[in-house]
Amino acid sequence: MKATPDYTSRMYTMSEEIYLDAPDIGDGEKKYLNEALDSGYVSTIGPFVPEFEGTFAKYLNTERAVSTQSGTAALHMALYELGIGKGDEVIVPALTFIATANPVRYVGAEPVFVDVDSKTWNIAPDAIEASITGKTKAIIPVHLYGNPCAMDEIMKLAGKYNLRVVEDATESLGATYKGGFSGTFGDFGCFSFNGNKIITTGGGGMVVGRDSAKLEHIKFLVNQARDESKGYYHPELGFNYRMTNIEAALGLAQMERLQGFLAKKRAFNDLYRQELSNIPTLHFQETYEGAEGSWWLTCLSIGNKADIPALQRALKERGIQTRRLFMPLTESPLYRAHKKAALENSYRIYESSLCLPGSTRNNDDDIFSVCKAIREFVM
Repeated sequence: MKATPDYTSRMYTMSEEIYLDAPDIGDGEKKYLNEALDSGYVSTIGPFVPEFEGTFAKYLNTERAVSTQSGTAALHMALYELGIGKGDEVIVPALTFIATANPVRYVGAEPVFVDVDSKTWNIAPDAIEASITGKTKAIIPVHLYGNPCAMDEIMKLAGKYNLRVVEDATESLGATYKGGFSGTFGDFGCFSFNGNKIITTGGGGMVVGRDSAKLEHIKFLVNQARDESKGYYHPELGFNYRMTNIEAALGLAQMERLQGFLAKKRAFNDLYRQELSNIPTLHFQETYEGAEGSWWLTCLSIGNKADIPALQRALKERGIQTRRLFMPLTESPLYRAHKKAALENSYRIYESSLCLPGSTRNNDDDIFSVCKAIREFVM
């Protein structure tokens, strides 16, 4: 039996919880949303969309940003614009959300799953190179949970083998690697604004890149490829992937708070590491030299024999929200036949790890309480 929790503490009351990834919405967001509603521009036309795109591009110091309906749509459009298609292979880490791989199938290509680094949990450059064939056309590095990949090594491989790079930065807005923002190293970077992300538009995503002509074409494609100068005329296959003015209004307000969100998430990450540093069986994601994570979520590994479901139950009893890591994609019925290697690190990390509360609606006392509960469980 584990130690009995102190139910007199605020965070242990039945009516309150310590949030995993709940969105942080305040008066500024309500103000912008009301402006959008009052303007009558509630759908895909309105001034907040270009303003949000411009603000986002300026923050990342990129040529342009194009808003989309979701992060998944952003990845789809990036691959589509690069001409990835039937007969092509795209290298993807096995340890990621399924939305990294599905857009590869949307364009008719096949994902090739490779293992991740045992310390950073990100796609391993040596595993990438070992999996390159004559059919390989692109790499999708994922900055997992806001921890930047080794982009210099990945870009060197891309140059060596003439491969495209689409960064899945859906979890890493604000993370940096050797002075550059995640999502700005490859041909395209793709971001998500789902309700649980660092900033939210409710749904929504964004594509950024260095080629303004390609980004302009993506902007055209996500609007059903409509040539508005000719009315309802569509010279290409288009997509209904546009962001709404309401979503952009929310995103613009959230961008004004981004630095505060990042500071808080990084502080939470530091607290977890400090408070649990004296337990040798506990480990966190490590960063590459020159990297600073955004730490969308802080995740903890508890060794090969950890009973993660039991820990989740113990924390839930105290009102502490947690989540399992992404299951290796080769466990999905869609992708079991794609497992060509053992993927030992991906499976070991999944089996032994847990995502901890990271919502900016929490405070430092909440994080201390989570650490106290974890110590009681493992010691």
